[in-house]
Amino acid sequence: MIKKRTYIIAEAGVNHNGSLDLAIELVDAAVKSGADAIKFQTFKSESLVSKSAPKSDYQLKTTELGESQLEMLKKLELSVSDHYELKKICDKYGIEFLSTPFDFDSLDLLERQMGMETIKISSGDLSSAPFLLAAAKTKKRIILSTGLSCLGEIETALGVLAFGLVGGVEMPSIKKFKDAYTSSEGQALLQKHVSLLHCTTEYPTPYDEVNLKAMDTLKAAFQLPVGLSDHTEGIAIPIAAVAIGATIIEKHFTLDRNLPGPDHKASLDAKELKAMVAGIRQVEMALGSGIKTPAPSELKNMHVARKSLIATKKIAIGDIYTEDNIGIKRPGNGLAPIHYWEMLGKSAMHNFDEDDLLE
Repeated sequence: MIKKRTYIIAEAGVNHNGSLDLAIELVDAAVKSGADAIKFQTFKSESLVSKSAPKSDYQLKTTELGESQLEMLKKLELSVSDHYELKKICDKYGIEFLSTPFDFDSLDLLERQMGMETIKISSGDLSSAPFLLAAAKTKKRIILSTGLSCLGEIETALGVLAFGLVGGVEMPSIKKFKDAYTSSEGQALLQKHVSLLHCTTEYPTPYDEVNLKAMDTLKAAFQLPVGLSDHTEGIAIPIAAVAIGATIIEKHFTLDRNLPGPDHKASLDAKELKAMVAGIRQVEMALGSGIKTPAPSELKNMHVARKSLIATKKIAIGDIYTEDNIGIKRPGNGLAPIHYWEMLGKSAMHNFDEDDLLE
């Protein structure tokens, strides 16, 4: 079976630095790259982090010293009107507008008010059961990142999603989540609505901590489509992920890695994003059907590369074919070498000069 087209998400995230103009430029770059979607982040800072929430190590290196995470995020919010403007532009240019909601109001904005069909849930919210339940109750497509987690935590999250997708109206509980997850209806709805992204939540991710083989583990464990949210430097890892079966690729990009902000330095530039998309599309074509048969383009080379039985010296009618007068040489448009042994001991029916193809 030929691999389906990989869904490529150009992750703009907060690399617009709170500027609508810069966000629009990011849309333009994503469109030119050939990505299927561009994704931003939607949040109300006060609903996302407390005043005392610390920055991560990578944020400390890439943002202002002495600034809290809350203060940093306040600079990176997009307004409601910004969201509508960006979606309008995305619709105009044929690229899907996505945004990750980080709080209930943002989920409502994206799903109910803006009518988005896909909800991307970040790794940080994999353990946020009430938020997962609210997302599942929308009955929209859900892409769930699985950074920071192990299999048991992912199964628990999928149980919450299954409960919401089934439409449970009773009081949520761990038992109800398990029951929904193990039910045939719950499993069918997870198959219909949910995809998983393997992810390592570090920016940039060290290559020896990517663990691409975990994608196979996720597929075997949950029987859901699996992709990669990649935070490594460069484009090799997402291309490799597609080669081993990723159905979705998400990758951060920026217009300038030297811009201020937490994620620019761990992002691709626009040229690299375009190269990544091109590389993924090449890999998709190269994977093929899996049926081992000569490719149309190589058929013309068969006679040139293969060999035939030939006369190694003059052979007259009636001469006996022996190891001394027949051999194997190119081209391959004569009698195939598989017939070598059955020819030995037979009498020649024609005259042959040296290097003539036998008949």
